[in-house]
Amino acid sequence: MNAIDTTKATVSTTAADIVKIHADHVTEKHLGDWTHAKSFEVKARYGSVVIDLRSPWIEGEQEIVVNADLDHAMVKLLVPEDAVIDASGLDWTGRGKVKDMSRPQDAAGRVIRLVGSSTKSEFRIHRGGIAVLSALFSREFFEDAKQARKEGRTPTLLDPANAPR
Repeated sequence: MNAIDTTKATVSTTAADIVKIHADHVTEKHLGDWTHAKSFEVKARYGSVVIDLRSPWIEGEQEIVVNADLDHAMVKLLVPEDAVIDASGLDWTGRGKVKDMSRPQDAAGRVIRLVGSSTKSEFRIHRGGIAVLSALFSREFFEDAKQARKEGRTPTLLDPANAPR
């Protein structure tokens, strides 16, 4: 008897540099220097998405927009220490919140605007060292470290600024 796989995860980039991430009953991770886009559309249902926004090559000093359509999901954002998170554009249904435990009072860095809808879901913001640890304790870091050793370079998931240019 064959099991039917009902999981779905996709990532696409449109011509306008909007990264679309769709996770349905799965965990999607995008770590390191994986994009230079400033706009993201995240659609997640009963899943989780990890997005690394620490790359210094995300274009310009303009804001980054994360447009979310979440249903019983979790989105973890790995951001620079001084990032400003603006969640005023989120519509909440049921329980949920933005968890940003180490938010600095005088943050003046890159602005990350969260917009869209969230149904019984949450955002977790990991900054600085916690963001590094989140990237380190992943299968993707292990694979990146093995490849980096073969190539004689520093792993890029540790710090996206180490990405080869």
